[in-house]
Amino acid sequence: MRTPIGFRPVLSRFSAILVFVIAFGGAQPAIAAKAYQYYAVGNATDVVLPHPAKPSLMLMGGGPDVDEAFQWMIKKSGGGNFVVLRASGTDVYNSYIHAMGGVASVETIIIPSRDAANAPFVIARIKGAEALFIASGDQRDYINNWQNTPVQAAIQELASKNIPIGGTSAGLTIMGQYVFTALNGTISSPDALSNPFDKTITLGRNFLELPYMNDLISDAHLHTRDRMGRLLAFMARIVNDGWTNMVRSIGLDAETALLVDDGMALRVGVGSAYFLQTIGIPDVCKPKNPLTYRNIDVQRLSDNATFNMRSWAGNDGGTANYSISVVNGVLSSTQAGGAIY
Repeated sequence: MRTPIGFRPVLSRFSAILVFVIAFGGAQPAIAAKAYQYYAVGNATDVVLPHPAKPSLMLMGGGPDVDEAFQWMIKKSGGGNFVVLRASGTDVYNSYIHAMGGVASVETIIIPSRDAANAPFVIARIKGAEALFIASGDQRDYINNWQNTPVQAAIQELASKNIPIGGTSAGLTIMGQYVFTALNGTISSPDALSNPFDKTITLGRNFLELPYMNDLISDAHLHTRDRMGRLLAFMARIVNDGWTNMVRSIGLDAETALLVDDGMALRVGVGSAYFLQTIGIPDVCKPKNPLTYRNIDVQRLSDNATFNMRSWAGNDGGTANYSISVVNGVLSSTQAGGAIY
């Protein structure tokens, strides 16, 4: 049967389109690609376990991960699905955590956009977690891409069910009521102390409402990156700007974690944990002026001691207690030799 002449141009155009689709079919997945990335090891079938009776948090100060902290989270979770969230990076945590045993699966979800943060699959996997860990990265990505999305709501829902929640570095930073958002980049301690209104000091609040993290801001890599000064500047701004009359903070050294079990925090790892609390308001906290803020209370937790986050006090003399002052942007302390750390 011969093809009618009138149909030949139509078939030619169709053939050209078909050839284009076949030739460039490899480009189609990129066009239809999911906004998120999902990786899993183990059996990712949704596990349903009783919710823990009491809340628990794992706070880690960045740098090398603390094995004991993840083992503790697994135990608190009772097993099931261990979910890792990040905005960039890889699935490196999957094999690391899964090798510890005690979980059905470890799943990493990379959520780099607000579209990804609205994906039903992403939300379902978060809500089904028996443990949730927020990895390091850049906290402004978490704020820009997750705030006021179903991801934020899903994390908060887990907290309401006492699901163990942990975070390291940027992940730790977003766990307090107050957050250094880094929307304009990071800042060093000398710059923050010389001008507590520097454009890079961007602060936010109420990204999450986690147990024992109220009226609190946190920072990681404290000693290795000399961040005590900038943490004090953040605290000064929070009080000075009228967000609260008193603010607390937790500063953690790298390769150090706090295991918070119903308000009782155990330090593990190689460094120290610092618990700070303001007294009164800053003497001088103005744009383009060095900060002056006296008598910030510090409790340094070292060794395998514990700290009561309910009463904000170390147990059985387990902390070294001193105060830090900032005068004209210069730090000093009541420790021997004026040591800050």
